[in-house]
Amino acid sequence: MAASSVIPSLLLFLFLAAVAAAAASSNPNGYMHLRFYNHERILGSGPSATVVYAVQRRDSNSGAGFGNVIVYDNLLRSGVETDSPIVGRNQGMGVGSSLAENSGLTNFQLVFTAGKYNGSSLALQGLFPVAPLGTVFERAITGGTGKFRLARGYLLTTEVRATNTTLTGQLDAYITFR
Repeated sequence: MAASSVIPSLLLFLFLAAVAAAAASSNPNGYMHLRFYNHERILGSGPSATVVYAVQRRDSNSGAGFGNVIVYDNLLRSGVETDSPIVGRNQGMGVGSSLAENSGLTNFQLVFTAGKYNGSSLALQGLFPVAPLGTVFERAITGGTGKFRLARGYLLTTEVRATNTTLTGQLDAYITFR
């Protein structure tokens, strides 16, 4: 009788161990790294970012002027080139939050419209500094939808290319799941 009660327990243990092993191999340590590129058109036909409210405190060439509100809907691409495949959109807003006009608070969604993450999104917030090309800065991943449900982590952004009309940033998302 004792042997017959051990077999179901052993089978249950083996099943749970197999499920845990499969989960660990599909996403080791519950961690994921993604890289994509934010393509923002700042001037010219059809800018994807615009100042919707500007506080004219003093002469300033910075969109991050204190109190300014900026709304954007930028393309996310798989590469730095403008003909790289589109994987989604970076949609959000920023507010000039520094009296020195050297940073702004951003709140935005990375909305995926193609590929294996199509229909999913990541929610982010944090400071965006006015800084030279190549500066790396960090913002928090505060959640997500679809395949990114319960996501947490951080996003490292590096502006890698600037022209008179466009700004391209490399986005490295480091995501963990609860």
